[in-house]
Amino acid sequence: MKYMLSAFLIISLLGNDLSAYAQKNMQQIEVKVTPNGKKNGALIQLPDDYNVTNKKYPIIIFLHGKSKAGTDLSKLALEGIPFWLDKGVKLDAVNPVDKKMYKFITVMPQAPSFGLKPKEVMAVLDDLLKTYRIDTTRVYLTGYSAGGWAALMAVTESPAISKRIAAVVAMSPTTLDDKNKKQFKLIADAGVHCWYFAGRLEPHFMETVHAYADSTNKYGPGLAKT
Repeated sequence: MKYMLSAFLIISLLGNDLSAYAQKNMQQIEVKVTPNGKKNGALIQLPDDYNVTNKKYPIIIFLHGKSKAGTDLSKLALEGIPFWLDKGVKLDAVNPVDKKMYKFITVMPQAPSFGLKPKEVMAVLDDLLKTYRIDTTRVYLTGYSAGGWAALMAVTESPAISKRIAAVVAMSPTTLDDKNKKQFKLIADAGVHCWYFAGRLEPHFMETVHAYADSTNKYGPGLAKT
């Protein structure tokens, strides 16, 4: 069963400023960012009980904006989920459906440039599956700007990719490729819940997210909200 966890959705895309010195509550790792095995850096935080259980955990994959691409991982802690994890915030959340507390594996891969393409997002996930205990029915993608683009490109790329994703949260996503704009039915076919939003002072992005929500709900009424 795929779950939409509202608590992490609220926290996930808040941004702020931070001097680029620390990722004190995260580990630095390398992950494959291309299907042919090219690696780049990433930050990861495991649940605080990960090493004393045998269970699998849902995963949040946070995808950054264009300016955070490259090889300097300290840039990732400037905004979004890495910023809050660095400050000690936990993304534990209570599912409003079953009232249970869930903890997450949270991974923040760094794209070499701009944002990760759909097959690259899946390469990251597949590489992580080799090492970490991940509940593959609860894979959540979130990101802003180029990261929002990356998340939505993934879920509208192909049925094989869409069915691997439980939910997407995209803030101010840059414009999707023309092919993907026509494939929002894939979201409905896979039953992927989406939350699209942008700032009130971003008229272009506000128009875009409402269009994407309408395109999603056209095929799966109620799957998307703004």
